[in-house]
Amino acid sequence: MAFILLIFLRIVFLLVTQVSDVTSSNITLGSTLTPHRNPSWRSPSGLFAFGFYQQDDGFAVGIWLENKPNITVVWTSNRDDPLVSSNSTIELNRDGWLLLHTNGGKDKNITGQISQATSASILDSGGQKLVRESNITSSFSSSQHYATGKFILKMMPQGYLSAFPIIGSSDDTYSRYWSTDTLSTDTESLYLSPNGSLILVQYNGTRMVVNKPTSSESGMDYEAVIFRATLDWDGNFVFYSHRFTNSSSVMKIEWKALQDPCQAKGICGFNSYCTSIDGEFQCHCLPGFVDLNDTRDVKYYGCYRNFTDEEACNRKGLELSYNVTELDNMDLLAYKSYLVTNLSKDDCRRSCFDDCNCWASLYYGDGNCIKLKVPIIFAVLNTTITSTVYVKTSFPKDGVKYGITPLPESTNLDVVRKKLVFILAVTLGCLALVCTVMAFATFFFYRVHAHRYQTISENVDDGFYKDHFALRAFSFAELHKATDGFKEVIGRNSYGEVYKGFISEGTKAIAVKRLEKIIEGEGRFRAEITAIAQTHHRNLVRLLGFCIQGTTKLLVYEFMSNGSLEHLLFNVESPPGWKERVRVPLDVARGILYLHDECESRIIHCNIKPQNILFDECWTAKISDFGLSKLIRANQSGTLASVSVDRDRGRRGYVAPESHTNTLISTKVDIYSFGVVLLEILCCRKDMEIDVLSSWVYNCFVDKDWNRLAGDEEVDVTMLEKMVKVGLLCIQHDPDARPSIKNVILMLEGTADIPIPPSPTPLTLI
Repeated sequence: MAFILLIFLRIVFLLVTQVSDVTSSNITLGSTLTPHRNPSWRSPSGLFAFGFYQQDDGFAVGIWLENKPNITVVWTSNRDDPLVSSNSTIELNRDGWLLLHTNGGKDKNITGQISQATSASILDSGGQKLVRESNITSSFSSSQHYATGKFILKMMPQGYLSAFPIIGSSDDTYSRYWSTDTLSTDTESLYLSPNGSLILVQYNGTRMVVNKPTSSESGMDYEAVIFRATLDWDGNFVFYSHRFTNSSSVMKIEWKALQDPCQAKGICGFNSYCTSIDGEFQCHCLPGFVDLNDTRDVKYYGCYRNFTDEEACNRKGLELSYNVTELDNMDLLAYKSYLVTNLSKDDCRRSCFDDCNCWASLYYGDGNCIKLKVPIIFAVLNTTITSTVYVKTSFPKDGVKYGITPLPESTNLDVVRKKLVFILAVTLGCLALVCTVMAFATFFFYRVHAHRYQTISENVDDGFYKDHFALRAFSFAELHKATDGFKEVIGRNSYGEVYKGFISEGTKAIAVKRLEKIIEGEGRFRAEITAIAQTHHRNLVRLLGFCIQGTTKLLVYEFMSNGSLEHLLFNVESPPGWKERVRVPLDVARGILYLHDECESRIIHCNIKPQNILFDECWTAKISDFGLSKLIRANQSGTLASVSVDRDRGRRGYVAPESHTNTLISTKVDIYSFGVVLLEILCCRKDMEIDVLSSWVYNCFVDKDWNRLAGDEEVDVTMLEKMVKVGLLCIQHDPDARPSIKNVILMLEGTADIPIPPSPTPLTLI
């Protein structure tokens, strides 16, 4: 059935209404827009426009208000998608669909309408409503970054508006930071009236005004007045007025929900606290934490510990490693508390200091002591409360109190400086001498062995690689013939394509990966050979050989006849049944156990995801693609190398939060990825981001609502609950809270008890 497309009815970003007559201007089928020649369609008054607007070096599609001299964006289509180029086109085509054409040749339905349209109109009326159980989400930042932000405003089923951070829950009193009075469970919607009032309306017509009515001062001096209500990027629900004349416009804040910006919980991110002066806020890291190294507004995205300690609970004498820093008038809101007890102030400090699981404790004047793990969120400096926070740090200062002998007070700083300068000078001199000797030795070695190295480079000497890797060195001609000229493509990613072939007189199937990018591909090639050549396990894809001919580099694997886990779960009409799926996590876990604990050099895979889990002819799951792997020695607990996000995936869903920072990573990054894969195996859901998926699974677990989780499928509820608990434990934001892969296997096999998992912390803020 055809219908008239009303673009403003698709706005979910803002509520807008204008004091003017309702008029429209039809846009006929076949009309088009381009970023430079014809960028927008306008409303009859000329105040609203729909089309392309410039953002950074590209263009976005949306609706905006001509708030001279700048524009005010009120809605963005597909707000989290990449920007489009100047060669893109918007078309209301002859078939009645509003489409965006990009360089990639992929058309996108802009408004999401499900029926064909006969025409389109841009109205001057606005007319949006926020109906029951719907929500709006804040923007990413105060600048022209309109991607999804950190806060949600939701119309609750109980009949009131509620604002809370994405990392929280609308039903959690610790998460909500603003709400209206309850009108009735019969509340239908929220709308913005022409006189500037935000009104909650019941089905029977009863109304409640959310904000104070806006005055119409000097209203006759303006040609048009437009009111706008939005959830700002900082989480504040704000009501604006825009008053227009012939040559200018005036924007004014008429009302806002929060007078203190620090009331918006989570505004400063993880492990930081908020302070505010005269309506402006600042974020500060808690002691022992540093800003995340991010190109965005890092001070709003939290902090991380400047050290790691995976063995804290196994070590005696914790006082030799930690100090406790005291902060007064701090409120942590106890969102992540795991123990609340009644202690004295000194005992509260000591209790956290002696507890290897505790990273902060909050003492109130009434004697309550609350112990918390990391990450610490919702921290606010509030001079009106009497409280003290004790934060555990890694640098001991109070040595006398906790068993460490401090430096004598009589230490002469000048003497210390001179000693340090002398030590530094001797060290640098020795280093320069060693470098000189190494330079001469390297030059001599190069001259002596230059001919041998040249032979290896040109002819790919089999003996060298067989001695080191026990792999076969193929010639390019052999692999060209084996793959019939690289004819059958069975997979691809940003580093190249994978082809099917046959060797041994056509009896043995192989998979040949061809690395296209010379610089990145060579690094990935060396990493993959180094990692896989040391491994041999039934749950790891076997590397059979390689080929180097100039810049051409190829890897030869055993052929996995039954494809990938990603294809089975998400790209077939009938995903495998429950009994087939529950076998996969144990296969994958055993492969990870071999990498973490049983190899001569421990290996962090760093890229566990369904695309890299393949099945052989017996449906045995095997882990592949070691191009991002990291090798760590037996005496190391982690590596300083940061993990790059695999661009084949296009999102960070499978990558642990600590991998996006310049901090140490450990085997726990693979545990996180395994947890995400485990939840996707259980739910067969790919259309959810990890924060949404984990929150949904956790709510089902808390409510014991297994039917909602499993759907109509017949499952073993006991096994389902066990695997859900293991998955939630694996995706905890704190690496220390995740189990080892050995414990994961014991819990899945039923030989170890599974603790109750806390709510996982989403990735949205990282």
